[in-house]
Amino acid sequence: MDNDLKASLKALHARLNHSGPVDEELQDLLRQLDGDIRQLLEQRAADGDEEMSPYGLAERTQEISARFAVKHPTLEPALRELGSILANMGI
Repeated sequence: MDNDLKASLKALHARLNHSGPVDEELQDLLRQLDGDIRQLLEQRAADGDEEMSPYGLAERTQEISARFAVKHPTLEPALRELGSILANMGI
């Protein structure tokens, strides 16, 4: 499942690079989310603990996705997919 999450993050970054300017607030939210996800993946790799999961990443991703849907409709599907992956992981 971590590979799906990494692939989804990579796809989101690629879409962000081609989407044009994103307002500062949404950039900050995405940076925080990205950092939290990367930290989770690093902890899981170091500890070998597949059950580690900070609460709320999936919910935060869905909230950001809803905000992007209005201003950046081309990015919203990537965020929705990321949120689904996190939810399926129980995160």
